Amino acid sequence: MSEGNGEDPGTGQPEHAGVEHTGNPVVDAVLESLERLEEAPVSEHVEIFETAHEKLRAALADAGNDPSS
Repeated sequence: MSEGNGEDPGTGQPEHAGVEHTGNPVVDAVLESLERLEEAPVSEHVEIFETAHEKLRAALADAGNDPSS
């Protein structure tokens, strides 16, 4: 195993740099929720993706609707 190859030297699994924040709290929360896919059983992946998709669609629908303006 060589260093800098994008793998965790302890497990040989791909390294993850973490979630890059977008500045939108809803989008950031969805991205963070997707990190649990690694620990979740495959049978739960569809539900996790559907929830993320629903939240992202709602955020997109609300884009530009700033109540303070």
